[in-house]
Amino acid sequence: MAEVLTDFPELTTMIDGQEHEIMQRTCLIANTSNMPVAAREASMYTGVTISEYFRDQGYHVAMMADSTSRWAEALREISGRLAEMPADGGYPAYLSARLASFYERSGRVECVGSPQREGTVTIVGAVSPPGGDFTDPVTSATLSIVQVFWGLDKKLAQRKHFPSLNWDISFSKYIRILEPFFNNLDDSYARLQQSMKEILQKETDLQEIVQLVGKDSLSEDQKCTLEIARIIREDFLQQNGFTDYDFRCPLVKTIGMMRCIVSYHDHAQKAIAFSTGDAKILWSDVAKHCDAPFVELTKMKFMAPVLEDSNGKKTDVTEAEYQAYFKKVLDDQDVIFGKLME
Repeated sequence: MAEVLTDFPELTTMIDGQEHEIMQRTCLIANTSNMPVAAREASMYTGVTISEYFRDQGYHVAMMADSTSRWAEALREISGRLAEMPADGGYPAYLSARLASFYERSGRVECVGSPQREGTVTIVGAVSPPGGDFTDPVTSATLSIVQVFWGLDKKLAQRKHFPSLNWDISFSKYIRILEPFFNNLDDSYARLQQSMKEILQKETDLQEIVQLVGKDSLSEDQKCTLEIARIIREDFLQQNGFTDYDFRCPLVKTIGMMRCIVSYHDHAQKAIAFSTGDAKILWSDVAKHCDAPFVELTKMKFMAPVLEDSNGKKTDVTEAEYQAYFKKVLDDQDVIFGKLME
């Protein structure tokens, strides 16, 4: 909280072309550990009530609750002092109901009265289970309620992989709802996303085998999957801290990168599967003869969304320029793999 009070007054954001101080658009509700336990429980309700107050004025509000685990502990203390019957982990039996009633106060509403207005409240709750135990009652109850979950991974953070979201445990239940939106841009988005998730899941399974008996024991198609999964992790999912633009990525660029990575994987798997006998193609052959398109996969993320000419004039990369670039990458893959299969 002290860091927020120190840093936020120095930060600004652009709203409708105008620069605004972030602190002027922020409300803070603080409760420290030396405050009464009832204040810790009440702080969550105070925060969401203030959010609803601004929502009813037609604003779009984001509420960050850090953390719901501490709030649940305060609930447990109060429940214990009231001599209520404890449930799992000593928490009260109504923990799930209280969590659900809190998260259900988020959403989009059409406000009554004049002028006609619409407001939203988005709740982002942080759960910090002791020892990272996902079977903790608070975590279990939260996962059964929320529609989106981002699982932060300590091992990824230690490897300097940011954002350190574990793709195996994170999920979103809005994917089906958003599919029409993505399909307006590209009707193959759902297939590409599913293919990349499958590659990452296979890598997780194969890592256990590699740790036990080594990488050489894998089949050629499994070696290919491991290398493509590394490209997805390091050159697609991981943000680069040395660029001033990698914190965001235009959707057309994201889909283009996905298509190129999945296309290379499919080409390589097809080459390995359909070659036989003395003409058997190994992953080492693919890596040797198709090195140029493989290296191109690692360079795609460095295509800046803003280009600067010799006179210092900056222009945004257009959607057509992105599509032309990714089409060239795909065409090069077709040509090189075609020669490999001859």
